[in-house]
Amino acid sequence: MNIGNTTLRGNLILAPLAGYTDCAFRQIATEWGSDCCVTEMVSAEGLSRDGEKTKELLYRFEGEKDLIIQIFGFEATQMSRCINSLLQFNPTIIDINWGCPVQKVTKTGAGSALMENPEKIYQMVKTLKEFTDIPISVKFRLGWTQDQINYLEFAQASVEGGAQMLTMHGRTRAQGYQGKANWEELKNLKANFPSIKVFGSGDVLSPESALNMLHDTGVDGVMFARGAIGNPFIFQQTKQLIATGTFDPIDTETRLDTMRRHLNYMVQYLGERKAIVEFRKHISGYVKGQEGASKVKQLAMQALSVADYFGAFENLRT
Repeated sequence: MNIGNTTLRGNLILAPLAGYTDCAFRQIATEWGSDCCVTEMVSAEGLSRDGEKTKELLYRFEGEKDLIIQIFGFEATQMSRCINSLLQFNPTIIDINWGCPVQKVTKTGAGSALMENPEKIYQMVKTLKEFTDIPISVKFRLGWTQDQINYLEFAQASVEGGAQMLTMHGRTRAQGYQGKANWEELKNLKANFPSIKVFGSGDVLSPESALNMLHDTGVDGVMFARGAIGNPFIFQQTKQLIATGTFDPIDTETRLDTMRRHLNYMVQYLGERKAIVEFRKHISGYVKGQEGASKVKQLAMQALSVADYFGAFENLRT
């Protein structure tokens, strides 16, 4: 897939997820077929100040060739101040987050709060384009509330500023993650921007839903968010479904092997103590619907070492 002067392997992408899409998760998702991954959202202000914790979010796993780096901020001057630091990490695409509905982000004027000010959007994208020819993408929502649906105006401002890729989550900021994502609006977005690569997000929780989004809306690609947590298999299964009309279920041994690899990657990048805590957020997704899931989750919450985790995993066999 061509986006500006960049070619991605395909159109199934791991979406940015704060607290989730670290090196380890991106590595396991890539092994299971994600065509590219997006980092956790990174503060433009933090980058401009050369913050070490901010830069840690941008480290690649070995062999990670393509990486979409997502930044957030609330004014164009932040874009110009952060660009030199950002370019040191060689992003394949620079994505700007204007979709995050979390209050600690929106109260600063960033995230989905910016959907109320398309002129700022234009200036922020335009500023980045003045410094680099790396493709710029934007991720946004339908609008602030159901009475303030303005995604077409927002998208137009982004494209006029120089954006070459649009990703929309089919909910408003007020909805958060409640209710149902509106795929009809995704269809409308693509119809209004036929020459721009448009990705859809929201309620893509299975291979079938990913295929339906592609077919029903005409978007060029899909970003998997919550549907990929503890379920990196969704990328390969979606590709199988598109190619053959069916997909292979994940057997227990394959699931266990993937869980072990994922945890080991987290230990490699974070150290054992932190990895033990951080991996807990992935457990429910990995064992959902599996025999022994309750026992695995119970023991995982008590785990103090990798060995404890591996012992807990064995309960999926019983």
